[in-house]
Amino acid sequence: MVIQGYPDPGAGLRLHLNENTGGCSPRVLEAIRRLQTTDVSTYPSYPALVVACARHFDVDPDQVLLTNGLDEGILMAAVGHIARTRAHDAETIVPLPAFDPYPNATAAVGATAVRIQPQPGYVFQTEAVLQAITPRTRMIFLNTPNNPTGQLISTGDLTRIAQAAPQAVVLIDEAYIEFGGDTFLPELARHPNVLVGRTFSKAYGLAGMRVGVLIGQPLALEPVRAVTLPFNINAVAIAATMAALEDREFLPQYAHQVAESRLRLYAACDRLGLAYWKSAANFVLVRVGDAVQLFVEALAARQVHVRDRSKDPTTPGCIRITAGVLEHTNAAIEALESVVAGRRS
Repeated sequence: MVIQGYPDPGAGLRLHLNENTGGCSPRVLEAIRRLQTTDVSTYPSYPALVVACARHFDVDPDQVLLTNGLDEGILMAAVGHIARTRAHDAETIVPLPAFDPYPNATAAVGATAVRIQPQPGYVFQTEAVLQAITPRTRMIFLNTPNNPTGQLISTGDLTRIAQAAPQAVVLIDEAYIEFGGDTFLPELARHPNVLVGRTFSKAYGLAGMRVGVLIGQPLALEPVRAVTLPFNINAVAIAATMAALEDREFLPQYAHQVAESRLRLYAACDRLGLAYWKSAANFVLVRVGDAVQLFVEALAARQVHVRDRSKDPTTPGCIRITAGVLEHTNAAIEALESVVAGRRS
């Protein structure tokens, strides 16, 4: 039997889905508690949140489209810019390793994903992406920092790609940009074919609320608006996101802990002789060897749940560990050291 969604791993530290390990701002819970019965029984109103997001991202409100998680934004962008135009030979470009919704959205609209193989060390493969652009290219998916490697794409390389494919929509997924790197948002005015994707799931601890944002010039957003369903954000999520935006102290404090947690994970991997990649996101990709499943199970037995990335041929022998609250990272390192010691004894 196939059941929708990820299974609950059970008790312990959830370090497998890049969630905020400290939860959300207390203001979010307060805002949810203030909801009235009519907030639930009537259809939600979006304008106040659209304006708040526009102010937060320093863009015009007509450049903002709220989506049910960034996943919906990715899918609707493909529907609006490919399926709606009925381009029978459309292609997308997907640099690897990649977030699953990119090839999934491509398949959903009947397009062909042109997959770009990774370079050693997961350095972004700019020249290979440029060489893959053809008149059939309708979308290019660029993830910075990349999931699962944590590697950044420079603003210069993003610009080169956007300029090289004026017939395509370049979707720059910045789901983890709050943890490191420069946002492309200040460059949007010069690039009418770019959409920037942001989310409140990661840094703001609202994964359960499912609120994402697509930001772009109105011409790039219009086809996506045309296919996005009305009332796609629920009233509870709207109240939660408004409260999260109002708490200006929460994000910097958590981002600081994430940065320190990454350093502690690097140091632990150095001590244990495990290969890893320095990350600009809230996770670290670590290579543990051939017996990844046994390694993941051993960590789970110690109530530390990490992501098995070995099923992806571009990340063989790897696990991904969320870097969050320092207390949680210390517990994860202790479990990691225990598992490595047990395997070597």
